[in-house]
Amino acid sequence: MHGELQELGRAVKQAQYRQHRALDSALSAVGTTLAQWDALRAIDRAPGSSARELAAATFQTEQSFGALVGRLAAQSLVERRPGRGRRIEHHLTPRGAQVLTAGHRVADEVLADCFSALPGADRATLLGLLRRLTAEPGA
Repeated sequence: MHGELQELGRAVKQAQYRQHRALDSALSAVGTTLAQWDALRAIDRAPGSSARELAAATFQTEQSFGALVGRLAAQSLVERRPGRGRRIEHHLTPRGAQVLTAGHRVADEVLADCFSALPGADRATLLGLLRRLTAEPGA
């Protein structure tokens, strides 16, 4: 039994690895990386969020996210503003929004290719199963 579970785990990881490599490669054409584009997406979904919140949303440590957002700010893609107390809030700049939009177009093409072997019904089933696996306990 453990062999089948390990094979399943490896297949999920392999699909993710291929998807990430394809996305990272294609996103370079619009001047960003997968990690940067993912950070822009997170900031766009929750403008004004703290680094801690954004790090969690992008599956990074606060330290890694801090370094990443520093690079984004240096490229004028993100703006950091003082919030309440010591909180620093993160917002997209107009240029950051443009890069995000270009990244969405690229990602749509790449992901369509990555999942092209699955008919729509199978993609929906896979999404449903993955959502069940990643749901918060008790949700």
